[in-house]
Amino acid sequence: MLSRVVVVGSVNMDVLTRCVRMPRPGETVPGRSVSLLPGGKGANQAVAARRAGAATSMVGAVGDDDFGRILRDFLDSEHLDLGRLAAVPGASGTAVILVDGSGENAITIVPGANDRVLPNSLDGIPLTPGDILLLQGEIPEATNIAAIARAREAGAVTVLNLAPYRPTPPDVLRDVDYLVVNETEFANVTGVGADPAAAMTSDRVEGLLADGAGVAPNVVVTLGAEGLLARLDGTVLRVPGFPVTAVDTTGAGDCFCGAFGAALARSEEPEQALRYASAAAALSVRSHGAGPSMPTDAAINHFLGSPAR
Repeated sequence: MLSRVVVVGSVNMDVLTRCVRMPRPGETVPGRSVSLLPGGKGANQAVAARRAGAATSMVGAVGDDDFGRILRDFLDSEHLDLGRLAAVPGASGTAVILVDGSGENAITIVPGANDRVLPNSLDGIPLTPGDILLLQGEIPEATNIAAIARAREAGAVTVLNLAPYRPTPPDVLRDVDYLVVNETEFANVTGVGADPAAAMTSDRVEGLLADGAGVAPNVVVTLGAEGLLARLDGTVLRVPGFPVTAVDTTGAGDCFCGAFGAALARSEEPEQALRYASAAAALSVRSHGAGPSMPTDAAINHFLGSPAR
């Protein structure tokens, strides 16, 4: 029997504006377009996991505004289990995103309903051994801590994407099965970020992982186009990136985590799951937006040259 993916996290409406380049402080630059697209790290991960073939539940909250209704309709159309997606009074979460001509982005988030995803939101959530719990940093930390404890009690596997970064107690990270971070977040986790002279090159990341840096049992450091470095059960490995032309990198990390969770739910070996997730993330940057850009399992396997399941 296949395991489920349970995502506890944020749901946002992304207000996406494309511009030629990022404005400097006090500067106005012309924009090319503006779009409203479903997003939020939690929702993005859930959509990515579901499209990658996993039965997926979304635990979170939206407001009782127009954005909330649009977001719920979108997630429902993705065939997610929304039994734990609450509608609360007030505004839904919103992210204002600038994307420049190279596909790089800058994001401002207004949490809205996401601040109402509290530990009691987890009441009655059935977690069983082998289920995959995905978490991120856009909901209150107390909720993540409670979810990690519940997953450990149930024998579920926890994947924590510590993004946006916030300091997290080491004893909490020790209870996470997989910690997923980018170079900047990894620098903060290891304390290297406090040293401006310590540039986080991929060789530097590899060296820190080899020295046992990080307090989670398994640590994955995503490196964008370069792929990723990971420490799995004490062994450091590299997974090369896939050469693609990036249109919009928004949500690529979320896509990675969702696809990784789906692969783990199929009982794929971690190294194989990481390569699958890396391919999914590469595909996602070739389209605009976050949630809508998540690739299907068939598309990922075609990209990898693997037979369809």
